[in-house]
Formats: sequence, structure tokens, C-alpha cells
Amino acid sequence: MPEEIVKKLNEYLDMTLNQQASDLHLSVGHPPILRIADKLIPLIKERKLSSEDVRGMAQILLGTERYEKFVKEKEVDFSYNFADRGRFRVNIFFQTGEISCALRLIPRKIPTIEELNLPPILHEFIKPPQGFILLTGPSSHGKSTTLAALLDEINHTRREHIITIEDPIEYLFKDDKSLIEQRELGHDTHSFLKALRSTFREDPDVIMVGEMRDPETMATAITAAETGHLVFATLHTNSAAQTVHRIVDSFPPEQQPQIRAQLSGSLFGVISQRLIPRIRGGLIPTCEIMFNTPAISNLIRENKIHELPLVIDTSADIGMISLNRSLANLVKRGEISTENALRYSLNPAELRMLLK
Repeated sequence: MPEEIVKKLNEYLDMTLNQQASDLHLSVGHPPILRIADKLIPLIKERKLSSEDVRGMAQILLGTERYEKFVKEKEVDFSYNFADRGRFRVNIFFQTGEISCALRLIPRKIPTIEELNLPPILHEFIKPPQGFILLTGPSSHGKSTTLAALLDEINHTRREHIITIEDPIEYLFKDDKSLIEQRELGHDTHSFLKALRSTFREDPDVIMVGEMRDPETMATAITAAETGHLVFATLHTNSAAQTVHRIVDSFPPEQQPQIRAQLSGSLFGVISQRLIPRIRGGLIPTCEIMFNTPAISNLIRENKIHELPLVIDTSADIGMISLNRSLANLVKRGEISTENALRYSLNPAELRMLLK
């Protein structure tokens, strides 16, 4: 491997760390591009990357054996340690016959709920001994980081056996009061479903499923929550109501009443999260938070999921909050602009009323 390509890749990774960027993009015909505070910033002082540059950098990141597998499968997800200075979640893929690399920086220190500017009510999500907790929201909006913060708080406050199933492993936990075992798809297990089923014989107290990709994994996760485990999982949905719909609609019609009944009993709550550009720079999270109260449980069981937003909106006294009220609070505190609040709202007309 030419030393110049190794040197350039290390320089780009250094720039990502030094400029506190969240992502680095390496694409043929463009200079390296950083994402800083949700904006793409080309490194215009650097030359445009050639096919040979990006292929060489992909080979460095992947290593010989994994590179050969990538060429056959056309895309790959993995994590990469950069000289003990930083850790990256990497996706390498083909586009128009060329190779591109997207690298997401993973902070070495797992942040706390307070450091992430998340609502203090999220501390309640680590307290139940069992139940199903879902973190939802669009891709790249902080779900993995919030999940890591919750698991690490359990690690520092309770003696539990925690098993995570991830693709790839992002944050690396250091055992404190808990025993934490992290399993990576492709490296430690062949599938989320197989690893999740295996946990029933591994004596866990807390299980984290990085992604629920099929009905079988969803059903097994719900069963794990029913049988005495605290189960955390993520979904790419935009609200608590959408999350319940997504899970139930993943099953054939004849199975849906059974799934609704199981979910209504095992669900502890849903956190639906966005990262919004902050007026003074950077990003700040906004959350919809739903706890499974008797009213929520009845609506799920009776298939009145469209009524969940109303219950969330009228249950602020027990810590629930709708996305619009969360956005309105951030606008009133001067954290985000009205324009961005409306952009991220699922019901802009209602948000305009709240802002008046």
C-alpha cells in the first residue's frame, strides 16, 4: 500500500477528530467532506480523490480478507479503531462503479443523559427490572448514543448481566457494577434473531438489540421482555404511534391481535428522538416520550393506536411529552429556530398553534 495513501487517510481522520465532525465522506471526484453540526463541509484545500485514492483507503480500512468479501457483496458495515485516538463506524459501498466510504465518529467516552441535553425523565427508563423499551427516530439522529447512555447508567448503578447485539459494535463499554458482553453481527453471530434466541441460555438481565429487521426478531424481543428481561431495541420510525403500527403490521393479520396483546403487556415505553440544528451552533435533541400506562395499554390492545398521540399530549404530569411540545419548548427557550421546529414537526399546524 503506497505510504502516501496511508498518510492521507490518517490526515483526514485527524481532521475529523480535530474539527469535531460527526462524519467523514470519501468519494471519487470530490475532496474529503466532513459533516459538522449537520452541514457538509468540503475540505477545499485538499485535492479531489481519484479511484485509486478511495480504493486504497478502503483497503486500509478493511484489511485484505474483508476487502475481498466487500468486492463480492458490494457493501459492508464495520467499526475501525484509529490509533487509539478515535473509533469510527464505517460503511463502504459501490456507486456508479466506484467505491465510496462513509465514516461516523463514535466518541470514546459514553456521554450521560445530562451531557446529551436529554430530558431528565429518561432516567426512568433504566429503572424497571423487565419490559420492552424502544428508541426510535430517523437514521443518524442519535438513537445509538442515547441507548449507550441508558445502558451505561445501568452499568454504573446496578449489578446486571447486559448482552448487546450490534451491527457493528459502536460504543465500547467498560464493566463497572455490571457485566457487559457485546456481540457483533458477522463477527460474533450470524444474525440478530439467532443471537437473541441464544440469550435465553446466557442468563442476561438486560438485552440490547441493535436493530429489529424481521417479525421473528420482534416477536422474540417481545417474548424476552415478557419473560423477565429488560429489552432495549431501535426502530426507524418517527413517533410512538408509528412504532406500534410498524411492529403490529409486520405480522400477518391473524397474528396481529396476539402481538397487540403481548405488546400492551410488555412495553415499558417509547423514546422517539430527533437532532435539531441549534441557533448557537451544534445540534440539540428533541424527544417524544411515551410510557405504557393502563390507558396506553388499552389503546394498543384494542387497536386504537391513532389515539395514542392524544393520551401522550394530555399526560405531561407523569412525564410524557409530545414531539410538538418538545419542539415548542426548545423554540421558547431560544435553542432552535421556529423554521427548524416546523421543519421537523409531524404536525406543523398544531405546532404553530402551540407557538402562539
